[in-house]
Formats: sequence, C-alpha cells, structure tokens
Amino acid sequence: MGLFRSALVALLRPEETLDVSAAAGRTAFRGAYGVPPHVYVADIDCIDSPGYAGPAGLTPGDLGYEPALLVLAGARKPGALRRAFDAGALGYVSKDGEPGRLVEGIHKVARGERFVDEALAFDFLEAADMPLTPRELSVLAHAAEGAPIEEIARSLHLSNGTIRNYLAAAIRKVGGRNRLDAIRISQGAGWL
Repeated sequence: MGLFRSALVALLRPEETLDVSAAAGRTAFRGAYGVPPHVYVADIDCIDSPGYAGPAGLTPGDLGYEPALLVLAGARKPGALRRAFDAGALGYVSKDGEPGRLVEGIHKVARGERFVDEALAFDFLEAADMPLTPRELSVLAHAAEGAPIEEIARSLHLSNGTIRNYLAAAIRKVGGRNRLDAIRISQGAGWL
C-alpha cells in the first residue's frame, strides 16, 4: 500500500488546488505537515481492514471536524461499495478511471457533495440490493473460513439445523449451486 500511496501523491501533487500528503491509518488524519486533511482518499479494500481508522473512527477532539471520505473502487463490487457507504464515504471513484475524475471527486467531496463515478453507478445501485441478511452473511463468512457446521453453530450459539437453514437460504439467494459457489459469488460481489 505504501507504493500505491506514493503513486497517488505523485499523481495529485501537480494539482495546484490540492495540498497532498500520504500516511497510513490515524496518522493520515493528523496530516503529514501538521495540517489536518479535508478529504481522506482510501482504497475500498482497506475499509474493512483491522488497521483502518477512517473518519468515523475519530472523535471530534481529534481534528475538530470529520474529514470527508472518498474511496477508490473497482467495478463489480457492490458489497464493498455498500460497506464504504456505511463507513460514511461521500465519494466513489473508479480505480480504472481517468486521473481527472479523482481530482473532480476530491473537489466535490471537499465541498460536502456526493460524487459517484459513472463507471461505478450501476454497481452503486446494486449495492442497495444485497440479498443476504446479516445473519446469513455471518454464517457464510464463517463457512468461507472453512469452519464446519458444528463449529459455526457453537460460535454463533445456534443449532446445527439452523446453520444449515441459513446456508441453504444464502445459497438460494445468491444463485449458487452449493456452499462453495455461494461463497465465490458473495466474495466476487464484495459482500464477504
């Protein structure tokens, strides 16, 4: 990720309207030069990482305000877009897009406006239609880690039959043929 951050800084530094710095985690919110950021740009795949301390993780005393979050996202990941939305993201820019779209997104988000790159619009609309309930998603996530039904049941304090029912419902809802297919489909959509 350090290489990715450096590349973004090199891309954005020539923009005269932006003061750009790169840092990881909570350090990023204090600013590399002692000036807190107004916009925090993050890779969508980092939103769920254990070390992510996005804008929602700050207390008002940390900066005096909450920086806006803009995420860089790949296509066909509606579940990841949904998690970014839930994390408070205002902007969504395609990783495959033109650099000018990123600059435009940063400016809009800095003004408090929502920005959705047109390349992500369809996926963003699909993000609202995540078919799995939180419990089905939890059971499928445990299954994706290789846990057998008995272990999932113990960890979620449910019966083996209930776990089988949740797995069957998840498989049906995502259009899978079996548990592994449902996991693959869910991971591909960014739900897991």
